[in-house]
Amino acid sequence: MIKFLPLGGADEIGASCFYLNIDDTGILLDCGIHPRNFGFDALPKFEQLENLPLDFVFISHAHQDHIGSLPFLIQRFPHVIIYTTVQTKEISELTLHNAANILAARQIEGTDFKVYTHEEIDLLVRSIHGINYEEKIELRGLRHSSSAPIGFTLRDAGHILGSAGILIEYCGEKIFYTGDVNLGDQSIMIGADMKGIRGINTLILESTYGGTDSEKLGTWKSEEARFAKAANRILHKDGSILIPVFALGKTQELLTSIYVMMKSGILTETNIYTGGISRDISRVYDYNRYLVRRSDPNLELKEISQLDLLDVEDYNTFKKNPGIVLASSGMMLQGTTSYRLLDFWLRQDSFAIFGVGYMDPETPGFKVVNSKRGDTIQLSEFSSSFKVNCMIQKFYFSSHSKREELLRVVDKTKPEKVVLIHGEHHAKDWLGFNILKNFPLTRLYSAELLKEIVIN
Repeated sequence: MIKFLPLGGADEIGASCFYLNIDDTGILLDCGIHPRNFGFDALPKFEQLENLPLDFVFISHAHQDHIGSLPFLIQRFPHVIIYTTVQTKEISELTLHNAANILAARQIEGTDFKVYTHEEIDLLVRSIHGINYEEKIELRGLRHSSSAPIGFTLRDAGHILGSAGILIEYCGEKIFYTGDVNLGDQSIMIGADMKGIRGINTLILESTYGGTDSEKLGTWKSEEARFAKAANRILHKDGSILIPVFALGKTQELLTSIYVMMKSGILTETNIYTGGISRDISRVYDYNRYLVRRSDPNLELKEISQLDLLDVEDYNTFKKNPGIVLASSGMMLQGTTSYRLLDFWLRQDSFAIFGVGYMDPETPGFKVVNSKRGDTIQLSEFSSSFKVNCMIQKFYFSSHSKREELLRVVDKTKPEKVVLIHGEHHAKDWLGFNILKNFPLTRLYSAELLKEIVIN
């Protein structure tokens, strides 16, 4: 018997964690943390695992909403064996140490919530089994009730470096977990490798952009043209542009796009400011450039001229030496570099803030990029109000599949069942309606937190 139990990320984006019980072998697909919640509220419902078999964890990629709670899981279940791609293992060493610093700074005194240590991260990362794309492994849990093994194969998901969809095969049953999947090309990453993934019995499908009109999203190239036109207007007036980005993925993709546009003459040449962990992650991208599918493996990010954002102590520097600032976090969470720059930036008539990707509706970044010059915004319940003097503009450099591309995933894999995850209700509604419209014989499930689905 195969059972599926969502412990987080069922109908929202955050704390992705899904439990599979395959004939008494317990498997977790991802182990994320919620970006805007605190303490135990940010974690998946690990307490549900206390009386269930748990043997293996497979991590689809190194974004915090998919890997961030892994240290907490291992504190509670130290026997669990962890698998992911070689590249995600390398990146996780950087991101988990960085997350430990952030969590320590945000820790609420007087609670039982224990933040993990850097020593625990070192031990955890050493214990992770890194496997290559398309390398099939076979596993059995301690209480596995069948002589047949379970096969696992990781396929390039096209989302960020190291991202993977997970193909699970057992006794003729095929389950495919997409993780965060992107069929479109970015500036570095090539769209997901879906070849040979056919005859799937159960497709566990993300639905991030299921509720977003794809005409708004455009293509990566069309957004680059729109970006260059808007950026040139700011740069020609000696203004600076703040771009809140994830340190992993979006920084490297935007840095490459900006560099290529400058070299081709589409975008005015200017300073590029980056800093912190994003530079360390860029080195991992460079190291792996011939080992994974990339649009141009000869391009090295370290060869792109960049000023260190963390060396800037006086923000008036951005007036004297204007440029484009790639600062994390991508959602402008309180305490991060992009958030700290906000107060100064919003006061500058000649400056701009460009939103370039998904933002949780409850985050400061969402409020900022959905405002306009002249508005007054309050970033949190207890913060002061800000007058918006700078220009605000939204772009869609997506690392997720558009909703029509998600339908293509269904069409390619020909599943008997589809389980929708990782999306808000309106996204899952649109996607579910159109799956049933186009594939009427498909059995459809919308995952709900702690609601078990019997797959077989």
